Amino acid sequence: MAIAIIDYGMANLRSVQKGFAQVGVATEIIDDPAMASGFDRLVLPGVGAFQDAVATLRAKGWDQVVIGHINAGRPLLGICLGLQMLFDVGYEDGEHKGLGVIPGKCVRFDVDRAYGLKVPHMGWNQVNVVRPCPLYRGIEAGSGVYFVHSYHVQPVDQAVVATTTEYGREFVSSIWRENVMATQFHPEKSQAVGLKILENFAKSL
Repeated sequence: MAIAIIDYGMANLRSVQKGFAQVGVATEIIDDPAMASGFDRLVLPGVGAFQDAVATLRAKGWDQVVIGHINAGRPLLGICLGLQMLFDVGYEDGEHKGLGVIPGKCVRFDVDRAYGLKVPHMGWNQVNVVRPCPLYRGIEAGSGVYFVHSYHVQPVDQAVVATTTEYGREFVSSIWRENVMATQFHPEKSQAVGLKILENFAKSL
């Protein structure tokens, strides 16, 4: 088993790597797409703006690496923006094409206008497991995880939804389709629960 964390310039990679290390899983941070073929599992993290991140992925050739990895049946974990970019389109500062791995869109929270809640959604919240997913083996129902985001995904096919979370209204907090797993929350910042999720990814499939 070999896990690589993709460095395309828009993520806190060390905290993700440290999270894996805490559960005894070695990872390598790679910034060259040519290196990806040597790894069984890829992690696509991300923070910042959808448009800039997708543009950077394409400019550096990571988009085809990610899609090729997925098409080869190898496990991929997306984190936060790494989840959002897997979708068809994002609506942050305009309309921007995503990677198109999962049909659907990424939209801004309206809970500030509708309910007076703060956007970005920041802090601890519970995940409701909608269907069994390899990431959540051994994790208690209603466990808390850590979020920092202003946008959330809306899949076309609800069958890909792994967990939902309530913040004014219900939103999708993670997805799972075959070898593709992705979370809106940050496992690396979610203490024991998040570390278990990273360990589960390392052992998935």
